[in-house]
Amino acid sequence: MDRLRDQYDALLLDLDGTLYRGPEVIDGAPKALVPDGDSAQRLVYVTNNAARGPGAVAHHLDELGYPATAADVVTSAQAAARMLSERLHPGDRVLVVGTDDLAAEVKAVGLEPIRRFGETPPAAVVQGHSPTTAWPDLAEAAYALRAGALWIAANADRTLPNERGLAPGNGSMVAALATASDREPLVAGKPYAPLMEDAIERAGTRRALVVGDRLDTDIEGANGLGLDSLLVLTGVSTLEEVIGAPAARIPTYIAASLDALNDATVAEAAPADIAELLRQYPGRAVRVRAADSEIR
Repeated sequence: MDRLRDQYDALLLDLDGTLYRGPEVIDGAPKALVPDGDSAQRLVYVTNNAARGPGAVAHHLDELGYPATAADVVTSAQAAARMLSERLHPGDRVLVVGTDDLAAEVKAVGLEPIRRFGETPPAAVVQGHSPTTAWPDLAEAAYALRAGALWIAANADRTLPNERGLAPGNGSMVAALATASDREPLVAGKPYAPLMEDAIERAGTRRALVVGDRLDTDIEGANGLGLDSLLVLTGVSTLEEVIGAPAARIPTYIAASLDALNDATVAEAAPADIAELLRQYPGRAVRVRAADSEIR
């Protein structure tokens, strides 16, 4: 039997809604991801959430039963900091709207993170998710943006899944700042290329499968870089959304859960037939379209 995962050298794994919801692990996911206590594929954890640094993310994953070190984690905060470093001069000031971990990534690339400024506006604003972001933070950023500062958002996810449902994500706060400033940011996270490019570099291969729960980030991001993808129905996107989705958001495979990584796939099916095939073949992925790896 050819397992789905065995076609790839690496798995690029989303976190929120794919491996856990808030503090709660998704039932059976650790065992499905590493069925024998090890994986033949390089596991790279790719998160749009810029609130925590790689070490904290890896620690959380390890507590939930996923094997992870900081070197296995790629965050949108890291991608945003790289984008800043490519566009600014060493020592330039960057107004941070987000957590101290985001500020640490800015500092790590040789820039000066600040929270407030006086008469001289900063060179840039970087914005990532933080549950404590408040009106004064957005106001300070709006002043900087109207003064001409570069604006980079770590991600633009409108919602953030947790154990209670869908909470406002960084994209909701970005939208508020866009309204206040009449500006639009450059975005580091999925579906935009910077974060996915960092993940490919960390994996050391393009023979990778993107695994996630959102059509508008994980799947569109994979398609944009010509990577195969698996949509798991454990988070945000639903099967009904797949049926009406544009081509850019159609995954290579769809499955109910991560268990599908360890079984053969079901032959390619029309969108209208997917639900029935998932019922007929529980624990397996249904192929929705030709794999990019085969087309190449």
